[in-house]
Amino acid sequence: MLRKRELSDCHELYDLMIDPAVFPFVRHKANSYEEYLFITKQTIEAEERGEIISRTITDEWGNPIGTINLFDVQDGTGFLGTWIGKPYFGKGYNQLAKDAFFSELFFELNIQTVFMRIRKENIRSLKAAHKLPYNILANEIRTDVYQYINAHGPTYDLFQIEKDQYHLYKIREQNHQINEESQLKEA
Repeated sequence: MLRKRELSDCHELYDLMIDPAVFPFVRHKANSYEEYLFITKQTIEAEERGEIISRTITDEWGNPIGTINLFDVQDGTGFLGTWIGKPYFGKGYNQLAKDAFFSELFFELNIQTVFMRIRKENIRSLKAAHKLPYNILANEIRTDVYQYINAHGPTYDLFQIEKDQYHLYKIREQNHQINEESQLKEA
């Protein structure tokens, strides 16, 4: 589902990224394949320096379908950036990618807080953010961060995911699954 970024995925990812349904919402835009290759190389180098955590999202067959990133990594926090190619919209990949990425961030890489800034006009991403049971709208509780991301006008909503809240969600999910399996055995 997720793998480290590789230059060999750039052709497929670039073709998906330039779709008008995706391109406006990508943080690191590229106007040519060569530029996308260069940006990906820079991303790989930034991860080696600990500035970013970036993964390629794949489908069931290992084909690249998008990227998920933690930008501006600092003091156990960072900003989430995700995009998935249009042919894969609405197929559950976003939720699966986020679950895998958050597990890696919180339980392997010692990240404590993940912020998501979502443009207010990006209805698809706002709906997806509201579906995450471990996610909270943080416009009013993290006013410092909210004001920072909207310094040039209020265009973003701010969401926050805490390691503890995500961990509690995973425990509840696991307990629910155990209960379902127990009920099936009894039936």
